[in-house]
Amino acid sequence: MRVKVCGITRLEDALLAEALGASAVGFVLAPSRRRVTPEMAREIGLALGPFVVRVGVFVDEPPEAVLHAMERARLQVAQLHGNEPPEWALEIRKRYPVIKAFRLSGPADPAWARYPADALLLDGKAPGSGQAWPRDWAQPLLDQGVRIILAGGLDPENVREALALKPYGLDVSSGVEEAPGKKSEARMRAFFASL
Repeated sequence: MRVKVCGITRLEDALLAEALGASAVGFVLAPSRRRVTPEMAREIGLALGPFVVRVGVFVDEPPEAVLHAMERARLQVAQLHGNEPPEWALEIRKRYPVIKAFRLSGPADPAWARYPADALLLDGKAPGSGQAWPRDWAQPLLDQGVRIILAGGLDPENVREALALKPYGLDVSSGVEEAPGKKSEARMRAFFASL
């Protein structure tokens, strides 16, 4: 299973994610308790091997700002986690793959499948809060064969429920933390052992 460990702020957490088999690590470049600068993301990213994808998380940043930060941080995939219009994603996709996040307050809207992204990420109403949502809310998009990444409240105790839906990938952050931006080695190990 593809897993992105998001909200990386420390080198040791990124290296542990890589050692445990993470496909990607996420750097939050938007206002957040887990925010890092492009320079911090670049420094951590340079310490990782070539098989770990570096993802930048942005919220309502115009394309030129996203592209500038992606280049400075040497990131590989842009995750748009706000209310970005499709035109912004199209502009960013000229240079980088795009993951578009949608916040759920009920079942996923099948129309989201038309958003111009390489994958869709389904999150809870309050991203980064650790609040889970009913996993069957993803079904309207899973039925369309869209690449779906499940996020929102995933942790070692409930990850099997998410796996049962056979998503494209999983995105975990607060569920493997001991404090915002500080991962717990024990919880990260438990999460990957549950896959």
